Order: sequence, then structure tokens, then C-alpha cells
Amino acid sequence: MSCICSINSISSFSALSSSPRKSIPKPPIVHCSLPGTVAEPKTASVAEPLLLNAVRGENVERPPVWLMRQAGRYMKSYQTICEKYPSFRERSENVDLVVEISLQPWNVFKPDGVILFSDILTPLSGMNIPFDIVKGKGPVIFNPLHTAADVDQVREFVPEESVPYVGKSLTILRKEVDNKAAVLGFVGAPFTLASYVVEGGSSKHFSKIKRLAFSEPKVLHTLLQKFATSMAKYIQYQAKNGAQAVQIFDSWATELSPVDFEEFSLPYLKQIVDTVRKTHPNLPLILYASGSGGLLERLALTGVDVVSLDWTVDMAEGRRRLGPNLAVQGNVDPGVLFGSKEFITNRINDVVRKAGKGKHILNLGHGIIVGTPEENVAHFFEVAKGIRY
Repeated sequence: MSCICSINSISSFSALSSSPRKSIPKPPIVHCSLPGTVAEPKTASVAEPLLLNAVRGENVERPPVWLMRQAGRYMKSYQTICEKYPSFRERSENVDLVVEISLQPWNVFKPDGVILFSDILTPLSGMNIPFDIVKGKGPVIFNPLHTAADVDQVREFVPEESVPYVGKSLTILRKEVDNKAAVLGFVGAPFTLASYVVEGGSSKHFSKIKRLAFSEPKVLHTLLQKFATSMAKYIQYQAKNGAQAVQIFDSWATELSPVDFEEFSLPYLKQIVDTVRKTHPNLPLILYASGSGGLLERLALTGVDVVSLDWTVDMAEGRRRLGPNLAVQGNVDPGVLFGSKEFITNRINDVVRKAGKGKHILNLGHGIIVGTPEENVAHFFEVAKGIRY
């Protein structure tokens, strides 16, 4: 299949700055030629958000766009909230704050996906794993799990009891966004969650989780099973309360060799997908793993609808390796947003051209970096929403 992608003329964006800005010249037409890489599009349903139509392979006029960490510290409005509410957990566990923060990028940029403001570790307290997220340090697990006895103390997650604010927030977001964009939920994948709770937080070498995996695999498998069962329930809970698609973050799975990924991550991801399919067969599931170039074909085996590529994978190559029936997301380097507006435009065009027409969600290859100029994020959305296949 081949396509022609063109960018409409882009009006100046004044919501973030009152200073004059040079008009942006209309970029040249971008020709996309990826024979046989994308399944033939179906007729789009106008009643559904663009993102859902694109994932399902329907005929859309442009790729939908949202950005990981689009609600965050690069926004001045978010910084203001942080000054008043310095605790991340308070910001992410209070319905009013969750809704307000989730809607901040929606109110300014109108992305095609509005993702819940939360954290993949949010379920841990409900599983009897005390934790906090400390400014300047990140996640801290107060009692890391190292033994079978530790794992025995982990409870199965019941989201209705432990995180009712998540369900309430999603319900409000659906009403506020009013189907003009897709409301997205998200969860952490079993191996990534296990890595945090065994390592005690973030890690460089993952020596503790690997020691457990290679010396006491039964203990780790028991923990992974608890996370798999719990995260499947969590996805179902989010979908029941308004999430129209859910992203699974397996951020640390790429620390595993392919053979170990097949033992300690893949089976549990497949189990989550299979469980969710039984109750929500039409819920799009997105899988993201940073640094996943060596595992792409294995990620496709999970059964998800979308694989989100990080920026180290060439989009055209990733599309070929994943096949025509799987949608892709990504994958502009977040660092590009520190470049000039012309540079940002060119990189967006390059990704869209390589992705081809349809079954593509435009995104970054990772979350927005702290300190990214807010006006450059605005430019990213302007350019992206001006694209036409």
C-alpha cells in the first residue's frame, strides 16, 4: 500500500505565549511508500474517537496523536499544582486533582488521547506493598520482596476497594472529553512491577530481580502470577469505568534476554490480554517497552492491538517486523522537542511517512522530558493535527 501525506497550513499558536511568532511555511508533501505493510482500511465510524478508528484499521484522514507524559512537569499549569500539592501520591489519588491534571493538555492542545494521570505503582498499596514516590528520587518500596515469605504477604488487587478514585476519575474524564478524544487508562506489566518491588525502586543493573529469577524462579513466578491476575482485573475495572483503550507499560522487560523474556514476561502479558478479551473483546490494548528493538516479534505474540515503538527502532523497520495486522504507536525521539520547529516538523513527517497510512498512533518514543519547551509541544500537536493522508 502507498499513501500521500500532506500537512495543512498551520495557524500560529498563541495560547502559550503572547510574543509574535513567524508564520510556519507549509511543509512539502510527504510521500509514504510502504508496499504491503498495512492492512487495507475499513470505513471509519464517525461516532468513535479518531484513535479507536485508527487502531481498528478503519479509514482515517490522519494519524491520531497523543504524547506519553503529556500531563506533567513541562507544563506551567502542572507546576502550579505541584507547588500547592507537593506529594505525587496526593496529586494522583485525589479525584479532583487527577481530573484537573489529566485535562490540562486536553484543554490546551486537544490531543486525540486523554490519558489518566496516575502511576503504574498505584495498585501496590492495595496489594500490601507499601511505597511512595519521592521527589528527586522516584519510587521507593519500603519493604522490598526477596523471599517466598515476602511474596506470600502480597494480596490480590481489588481495584474497587483500593483505588475507587481511579474509577471515579475515568468516569468524569469520559464526560468531560465527550468522545472528542479517546480516554486512555494504563497499567504496569507484571515483570516491570516485580522489578520495582524486588529492587526496592528504580535500578541500573537489575541484579536483585535477576538473582531471584535465576536462583529461585518459582518465587518470582508466584509474584508474577499475582501481578498478572491483578493487572487483568485493573484493566477490566478501568474499562468498566470509562477507559476506551489501555496501555500496558513493560518498561523493564527489555532488561531480559529474549529467552528470559519468554519465561518471565511474555506468558503473563498473554494471560492479561486473554483475560481482558473475555470481558472486553473490543478494548484496544497497547503495549510499550522501552528499548524493545530486540524483542519486537515477541511483543507481537502477546496478542495486543498496538505495539508502541521507542525511538531507537526505525518506524519503517518496526512496521515490517510487526506485520500488517498490528497497529503501531510512536515513535519520535522525545529529545526532538528541544530542537527547532522546522526540525520537529521534519521528524514528525519522517515517522508518519515510514508508518504508512492507517493503523498508526503518532506519539513519542518515550515520555515528554522534564524541561521540554511547552511551545514546542504545542507545535508538535499543531503539525500532527494538520497532517492529511
